[in-house]
Amino acid sequence: MRVPVRRAALMAAAVVALLLAASLSLAVGARAIAPSAVLDALLHGGHGDSAEVVREMRVPRTAVGLMVGAALALAGTVLQGLTRNPIADPGVLGISQGASVGVVLAIAFAGVHTLTGYVWYAFAGAGVTALAVHAIAAGGRGGATPVKLALGGAAVNALLVSVTTAILTTRASALDEFRFWQVGSLSGRDADIAGRIWPFLLVGLVLVLSVARGLDALALGEDVAKGLGQNVAAVRVVGGLGATVLTGAGVAAAGPLAFIGLAVPHIARAVVGGDHRWTLPMAAVLGPVMLLVSDVVGRIVFPPSEVPAGVMTALIGVPFLVTLVRRKAVAA
Repeated sequence: MRVPVRRAALMAAAVVALLLAASLSLAVGARAIAPSAVLDALLHGGHGDSAEVVREMRVPRTAVGLMVGAALALAGTVLQGLTRNPIADPGVLGISQGASVGVVLAIAFAGVHTLTGYVWYAFAGAGVTALAVHAIAAGGRGGATPVKLALGGAAVNALLVSVTTAILTTRASALDEFRFWQVGSLSGRDADIAGRIWPFLLVGLVLVLSVARGLDALALGEDVAKGLGQNVAAVRVVGGLGATVLTGAGVAAAGPLAFIGLAVPHIARAVVGGDHRWTLPMAAVLGPVMLLVSDVVGRIVFPPSEVPAGVMTALIGVPFLVTLVRRKAVAA
């Protein structure tokens, strides 16, 4: 089978997996709902308790899961390409921790106590952090190189962790509320949150897809990329901005969900290869699959309680990544 045909077939299979994951998210939970009842609620305006649960709770939750999973997976793929660092993820530049500081400040000092209220503070914290890291890395000789970005991100991340800890230590009343957000979850996410983040997801998607060829060139080295006619600085700025927007939107909506931005890019590359014109779309599909499946498993593993999706993503994702490492499918 020719490579483009094979990739198209694999992409179609991934889309089918995504549809199945979304269907499970709508039908499975502490209260199981028959597929016929789900369809009746969605397509025919069905009435009753089951229809209300589907429309008012599970549809928004699934929609947020689709968007957040795609956002974090795309951001991780771009950051790994920009930094040429196989262990980079949305936390590598301190973006996730910046969002956390924004939420802590909102809870402790602004009197914000709703998920929809957190979104703007988290997004602002992520954006300011990304700008600060880039400004630090851009100073001095050579500009914002991958190594300087990673080191600057590590330094800023450590500072922000200290700030978060200091605030929570002195404002104990904010600890429980922040801890619920920090663990990462889709529980309680409503249509308002979905409505707030989709424009940012769209903007970030356009930005990262526009640098797909540039990321392929950067994988060959900066000098080779310049020789191929790529504006390396523009690729880094546009790609970094796209990753920041995606990470900010995803973390603001569901908390700093671990592992999706790290594992999904490697899984996508193992499936369709290193061409970012295929890797990015595949990651955008596989990210929501991992998140929605993790969320569904978390709902049913200890009923009637839920295990947050942020916990389940690591438990489910680790075996996939370990398998890829053992098969040497993860490239350095």
